[in-house]
Amino acid sequence: MKYSNFVIVVALGLSCTACGQQTVKEKQISTPTSKKQQTMDVSKITDLQVKQAIEALQAGDKSWYSFFTENPVMTDDGNKVDFKSFFANALGKEVFLSIDRVENDGKEIHGNFKAGQWGTFPVFFIFHKNPEGKFDRLDIGQDK
Repeated sequence: MKYSNFVIVVALGLSCTACGQQTVKEKQISTPTSKKQQTMDVSKITDLQVKQAIEALQAGDKSWYSFFTENPVMTDDGNKVDFKSFFANALGKEVFLSIDRVENDGKEIHGNFKAGQWGTFPVFFIFHKNPEGKFDRLDIGQDK
């Protein structure tokens, strides 16, 4: 009788341990992958203001707007668009997945971009800086 009670206690203990292990495993699987997007490497960007602006864009931070003049010119694939309206929809939803190439003294960024409902594709962002150091124009588009 003593031996059968011991076997039951051990069996119950092992089953509780197994349940606890599954819970830990489930938590590990459900780890969000969005952290990769937030920590994307921006070290290739040599212009400090462009780098800070891209970091704000990646974070979905409204400080993005502070890098620009009040009404910057913006083009998307060569078509003029309203900067504020465009980023009211894009900020926090659209991000670079990689920075593949940087040109024009750090003001031209090429990389893979996740554009919300439009999918993922290569893009360019070309920042134009005024004499006061603010961006007064942004040209973006699908890269070839």
